[in-house]
Amino acid sequence: LEDESVEEIVEPETAGPDVAFTTIDWTPHAGDADGMVGAEVIQTLVKRLPNAPGVYRMMNAAGDVLYVGKARSLKKRVTNYAQGRFHTARIGRMVRETATMEFVVTRTEIEALLLEANLIKRLRPRFNVLMRDDKSFPYILLTGDHVSPGIYKHRGARSRKGDYFGPFASAGAVGRTINSLQRAFLLRSCTNSFYENRTRPCLLYQIKRCAGPCTGEISHQDYAGLVAEAKDFLSGRSLKVKTEISAAMQQASEELDFERAAIYRDRLAALSHVQAHQGINPQTVEEADVFAVHQEGGQTCIQVFFFRTGQNWGNRAYFPKADPALEAAEVLGSFLAQFYDDKPTPRAILLSHAVVEQELLAEALSTRAGRKVSISVPQRGEKKDLTDNALHNAREALGRRLAETSTQARLLSGFAQTFGLAKPP
Repeated sequence: LEDESVEEIVEPETAGPDVAFTTIDWTPHAGDADGMVGAEVIQTLVKRLPNAPGVYRMMNAAGDVLYVGKARSLKKRVTNYAQGRFHTARIGRMVRETATMEFVVTRTEIEALLLEANLIKRLRPRFNVLMRDDKSFPYILLTGDHVSPGIYKHRGARSRKGDYFGPFASAGAVGRTINSLQRAFLLRSCTNSFYENRTRPCLLYQIKRCAGPCTGEISHQDYAGLVAEAKDFLSGRSLKVKTEISAAMQQASEELDFERAAIYRDRLAALSHVQAHQGINPQTVEEADVFAVHQEGGQTCIQVFFFRTGQNWGNRAYFPKADPALEAAEVLGSFLAQFYDDKPTPRAILLSHAVVEQELLAEALSTRAGRKVSISVPQRGEKKDLTDNALHNAREALGRRLAETSTQARLLSGFAQTFGLAKPP
């Protein structure tokens, strides 16, 4: 009943602001000689490049994109590749496989950073840090285009009129929250067509999960009051809402209307259930995403927590594909640029580790969001507690993943021995 009672609205994602795609000049270049690869072919490109910001793609002889990068100066960056400067083993392999490169000249380094993140997500080059399981996050939608607003799960573009709350870490977290909110505020979750065709209340009204506005069981004015309370609660004014409901329960008891008092009691219990599942609710952080990175066993885990209106909307662990030689700061920096390529950006981003070009990333995200976005590594206080908690969760999540991987490896090895296979499948 819980899964079926909540309507989910899915809208196609819209592209982010077209900041990085103005006045772009794609300039493909190939080697001057057939079969030329590596530093030799890269050297032939240097003289053609401007001393301007941009994005470059390195490709092998088969045309596969090996790497996407950005530079403040394309000429200087490509010169470094050609001359073998600052090469790690990973970069050395990448250069040796390069047979051709393509370039985009951008107006600013910010545009280059945004375009780089977009291309990495789209092309998924082998030598870049790559996100996995990059799904859009669900929101709660309180509609504003109907006389009796409904409450729904929502994914994708936020084009429908109404109030959006989130993001939540998972569809399950949204579903649990909506089910509790239905008990607390008795809001409908049916489609408009279902609403318009009712002649008597549905089952959700009978089990006290909806106030029944479709058949006039509640006046539009009283239902609007429930919607307003739900908005207040989701906007972080939970104490105000609980105080008002407690006062109404007390008044009903004094009037000996125990049935109505019991309804208010159940509503308060439902609100407490929502808050119990939120875990840490900070006092000094209104809107922020909290990221922590942990590396172990050649793998990386990035844990992110979402805080909106002072409430914890959940967390999610990511395991990006990255070269084991990369430092945590490098992996996290590349991950962040890709993460926010198609997602709304909060006003504050709190990190467990400082990232490469942190100020540039903050400026780029501010440009995309159209408002200031701060990125910081807290050193003390409640914000430091939040990043420490995220780091603890990252360690735990990676530990579980490594244990699962080890168990799977032993099972496959045993399978190979049992059936006389040359190597595990």
